[in-house]
Amino acid sequence: MADRTAPASAAYEVGDRVRVRTVDPDHHTRAPRYVRGQQGEIVLSHGAFALPDDTARGIDPPRVETVYVVRFAARDLWGSGTHTVAVDLWESYLEPC
Repeated sequence: MADRTAPASAAYEVGDRVRVRTVDPDHHTRAPRYVRGQQGEIVLSHGAFALPDDTARGIDPPRVETVYVVRFAARDLWGSGTHTVAVDLWESYLEPC
């Protein structure tokens, strides 16, 4: 469920290039392993949502962050392909390129 009480300013805008952080936490994360360390482009912001990592760990209240759709070139992820892959990622999973 969206929580619109999160900070109004998002760290990234559509068109920004980002890199997915290369973390390997010992707890739940919604950052797929195949995109960690990869560069992509912000194509959409979904707004602010509770961070599922915190929810799964019983942290109450969970942090609320902007969720972005990040597009990756398939060739960058798997070495081939002409298509793109879009993944929903929370702001704390990302860093600027």
